[in-house]
Amino acid sequence: SAPPPAPAAPPSVQRPRVATAAALPASAAQGAQRRPAVAEAAPAPPEPSPTPVPAPVPDALAQAVPEPAPTPANELAAAALATPEAASAASAAAAGEPPLAASPPVPALAPLAAAQGFEWPPSTRLSYQLRGNFRGEVQGTAQVDWLRSGARYQVHLDVRVGPNFAPLVSRRMSSDGELSPEGLRPQRYEEETRQVLREPRRRSITFSDTRIVLPGGKEHERLAGVQDSASQFVQLTYLFTLKPELLQPGRSLEVPLALPSNVDRWVYDVLAREVLDTPMGPIETFHVKPRRDTRPGGDLVAEVWFAPSLQYLPVRIKIKQDAETFVDLMLQRAPQQAQKE
Repeated sequence: SAPPPAPAAPPSVQRPRVATAAALPASAAQGAQRRPAVAEAAPAPPEPSPTPVPAPVPDALAQAVPEPAPTPANELAAAALATPEAASAASAAAAGEPPLAASPPVPALAPLAAAQGFEWPPSTRLSYQLRGNFRGEVQGTAQVDWLRSGARYQVHLDVRVGPNFAPLVSRRMSSDGELSPEGLRPQRYEEETRQVLREPRRRSITFSDTRIVLPGGKEHERLAGVQDSASQFVQLTYLFTLKPELLQPGRSLEVPLALPSNVDRWVYDVLAREVLDTPMGPIETFHVKPRRDTRPGGDLVAEVWFAPSLQYLPVRIKIKQDAETFVDLMLQRAPQQAQKE
């Protein structure tokens, strides 16, 4: 079922800003000062008194690659950080869909979220360097965009293997839906894969209140709290922000996932506390891994390293098809985040 028409866009907009040193650990803050965090395509004007990034849950991992030729990558990058409404319009234009407009205020959060003063963050971008193996050693880039307008959200994860101007393989994964007291509530998932000398492959999943329709038309019951390939990382960030005690070695949690091939309950294990050496300096993280085996032709399995000092954002993501096919993403710079409205 198609999502309801969105109301008019909000009357006021604000300029973007970059995560400041106050939001980073001391070692990361020093590295961040040496590496400019603003993309060259969209430099932000100096602000009189920078404000630390808010502590709520930001974007997660999904894949937001500006694939269409009419929208160059740097143009989409500039728009996606400008304002929630501009970001939505740019992303929607790239996907050939109506833009995400403002919606009514976010519904009241669950008692736990309200008690902890939880607030969804403004539009956020994460940029990653990519290394991996795909018929040999490969390099590339990846980007996650979290876009929010009222009670609506979009998550985009873009992955490019090879040079940006002519990637060998690229994949865009997008989740569109609503914010709810239980976290993200997807309404539609879109996936597009492009490979040199092949036709693009597109797949979509639609979510109604009670049913989920997979790309082949097969229907499944909608499980409570179900997520898609793009929204799952944001949902985990949301859960860890509200219940940080979950993010302890030896703990586990369950997240139902609707993938293009099936709908199932996935269990994520918290393996260990690890300090990662990033371009911003050492950052303490928690390594979280799905309790799934990889196999050729099977579901993609994504291990994630979440950083409590960076709003529980994923600093590293390793996506595996099997032992010989994987991509490993490492956060390249401090998160970029629009000012709160």
